[in-house]
Amino acid sequence: MLGSFFVAALASASFVLGTPLNTTINPRACGTFISEERLISAEQHFRANKVQIAPGERPLAATVDIYFHVISSGSAVSQGNIPDSQIAAQISVMNTAYASAGLTWRLAGTDRTVNSAWFNSAGPGTSQQTAMKRALRKGGSNALNVYTVGFTSGAGAGLLGYSTFPSDYSSNPTDDGVVMLFSSVPGGTTTNYNQGQTLTHEAGHWVGLYHTFQGGCSATGDQVADTPPEASPASGCPTGRDTCSGGGVDPIHNFMDYSYDSCMNQFTPGQVDRLKAQIRTYRGISA
Repeated sequence: MLGSFFVAALASASFVLGTPLNTTINPRACGTFISEERLISAEQHFRANKVQIAPGERPLAATVDIYFHVISSGSAVSQGNIPDSQIAAQISVMNTAYASAGLTWRLAGTDRTVNSAWFNSAGPGTSQQTAMKRALRKGGSNALNVYTVGFTSGAGAGLLGYSTFPSDYSSNPTDDGVVMLFSSVPGGTTTNYNQGQTLTHEAGHWVGLYHTFQGGCSATGDQVADTPPEASPASGCPTGRDTCSGGGVDPIHNFMDYSYDSCMNQFTPGQVDRLKAQIRTYRGISA
């Protein structure tokens, strides 16, 4: 099944090491990865199984439930025990970011678990993240499960987050969701990445979007025609960056690039069309 391609791809991702307390990460480090070969297979499956909108159908705005699983090594905020106020602020950031897509994110539940092994060592493909998800995941394919951890050691060291793709769900439902750095929520302590856009970015993968620099300057790129080609991820908020000839300057303000949180503010209409088709096809969500 297609999901197995993504699981294998995530396990082979490259990671950037960060400081022990994850207060500074430069550049953005996302552990969601898919090779060009696997992407081709994924897109063939998507084209063959794509759920189309019926003629005359006008989908209503969709509400997506989010379950927050707060993993910590202790009771302090610095140990990962983020307060409800930061979770509420994160939901608000998500709703602003996805308003153009007709998606509303609704907090369906929050649970808190003190587990130092999960907090420190959960990462793509690790036994810690597998045990964590098996114990805590809620809902079906149409519910986003978010796990906040520390990413202090092992395969996940230095990451801001990683996600599964929509088509992963059928082959491994328990694995579905986003794992993210606790201190990247709004008001967190991770410099340049504490305005909540880590979850916006990772949820972008969860609804079927690739990085804007996927495939570099190739014609296929991220499978979205109106995102300019980009040879490599941006860092910071560079002015006039243009790494590929033709197509316009790099999409540094796009949520699916690697820019600072303060620089991210948009999905393109093409990305909106793609994510709607992805979640209709693989998550049963019509928006």
